[in-house]
Amino acid sequence: MIGFTAIKDLSLLLVEPSDMQKKIIGKALKDAGVKQIDYTNNIKETLENLANFPPDLIISSMYLPDGTANDLIDTIRNNPETENQCFMLISSEKNRDHLEHLRQSGVLAILPKPFSKRDLQRAIYSAVDLIAEEEIDLELFDPRTLRVLVVDDSKMARKHVSRTLNTMGIEQIQLAENGRQAIEKLNTEEFDLIVTDYNMPEMDGKELTDAVRQNPAIAHIPILMVSSNSEDSQLSNIAQEGVDAICGKPFEPGTVRQLLAQILN
Repeated sequence: MIGFTAIKDLSLLLVEPSDMQKKIIGKALKDAGVKQIDYTNNIKETLENLANFPPDLIISSMYLPDGTANDLIDTIRNNPETENQCFMLISSEKNRDHLEHLRQSGVLAILPKPFSKRDLQRAIYSAVDLIAEEEIDLELFDPRTLRVLVVDDSKMARKHVSRTLNTMGIEQIQLAENGRQAIEKLNTEEFDLIVTDYNMPEMDGKELTDAVRQNPAIAHIPILMVSSNSEDSQLSNIAQEGVDAICGKPFEPGTVRQLLAQILN
């Protein structure tokens, strides 16, 4: 576990229009060890702050006076200077459809209101883990030579997964937008690992897994399935059919490290 020294040095921007929620969340963050916290009320202030004093982590409410967290994350991800910004949501929103865009956008965590101290600390550790860029320790592979194929129909999700792997020392990453593109790459190049989304057009994660396992030339490649519905019973069946591990969205660095060590060692 990462020590509190790293969390103490973390700079954080809390985007929250409610003064009461600012106090509640701010206190919880300070109790978790965060010392440097700035506050904004809306998207406009947040973007101005981001341009002048970019924080290590943005924590945002879902609904803001001039838009939503979806609008904010889109603006951040579509700007080359801020596209890698660490971002998490704290919201009472429970509608999965309303939250799905954020999951696909590479947020580190989506916490409910009220949230537990443990969940908040875990989310903050994810931010520190990304910033720290600690090379993953694998017995059988040098992370720098590990060849990974990332498959996801969301451009933002592909970028976030790739960046997370980059922070672990994994540099050789190829991208595909769906299972069909992935199969084309797998037939022409060699890979040591496949990280694939579950829900995709053309050919989804299950169909990709079936195609890989049925081809003797590539059937040995470990597959990490990523899904925003990671607890779905259907995914449990897929795990029995050839997926080596299942990881939820948000794609948390600490969890990914554990799963990669498990399936690659």
